[in-house]
Amino acid sequence: MYPDECAEKMKRSRAVAVPIDTPEALLQQIVAEIGSQREALSKRNIKSTEGRPRKFYFSSLTDEAEVVASESGGGDAASLLPQKEYLSEQDLYPLLGQYLREEFGIQSMRIDERRARNTRGRGGNMWLFPDVVAIEDLGARWHREVKDCIRESAQRRAKLWSFEVKLLINAANVRETYFQAVSNSTWANVGYLVAKDISGNATMKELRVLSGLHGIGVIKIDPKNIVESEILIPSVERPDVDWETANRIAEENEDFVNYVKLVRQFYQTGELRARDWDYGWDKK
Repeated sequence: MYPDECAEKMKRSRAVAVPIDTPEALLQQIVAEIGSQREALSKRNIKSTEGRPRKFYFSSLTDEAEVVASESGGGDAASLLPQKEYLSEQDLYPLLGQYLREEFGIQSMRIDERRARNTRGRGGNMWLFPDVVAIEDLGARWHREVKDCIRESAQRRAKLWSFEVKLLINAANVRETYFQAVSNSTWANVGYLVAKDISGNATMKELRVLSGLHGIGVIKIDPKNIVESEILIPSVERPDVDWETANRIAEENEDFVNYVKLVRQFYQTGELRARDWDYGWDKK
């Protein structure tokens, strides 16, 4: 964006291992400066994402304002991106579904809180309904005879997953988003908080502390390259589904009722039909 200033900066550089008139030299110089001045830069509106590769960016917004900006597609960082790169939280649901199918072989579907029979005022449903739910067939690769044997026994044949999805997690909303995931996932065997961006030096540290206490894991979704998405903190699996809590959700949300129906059908037939699930499948 500032070629003249970049050229002048490269001329001043004496601490690079490549020719000083190349873009690689400028990148190397900036990387070195950020590494040596990271703490000081954090006090001058230079912020960083967590995970790898770590990204640094300038923002004049507070942590609270960054959360609002991310949800509305605005803000200092977003204004530098092409319009086509703006994402909403809803855009992340099918990406999460694709990741879950390709990485774990599990089927997922959306739970829309707007389909709730009862409302609890503004934002009330955010503490009850997960954004995405899924089922994992534990015997997907088992021999047919083993599957039939398990079907006749009381052994568990599936794991039920629950996900809370956010565009951005930072110091301003890390506890609220995490406990929202805790509240929405208590019924499931596996619960995760999912985000596109995790920002701030202390955010991952706080997430690790909270996960150690409550067991909800963290997934970072890479919209540009879904195979680069990763589990940053594994979930602590619960051995049993809390059907009392699941019943409470089903009583108030038709999407969740449909999910329970599909789980029941799986236990009856031992099969998961691709066309029944929302994300990651070609339904033609």
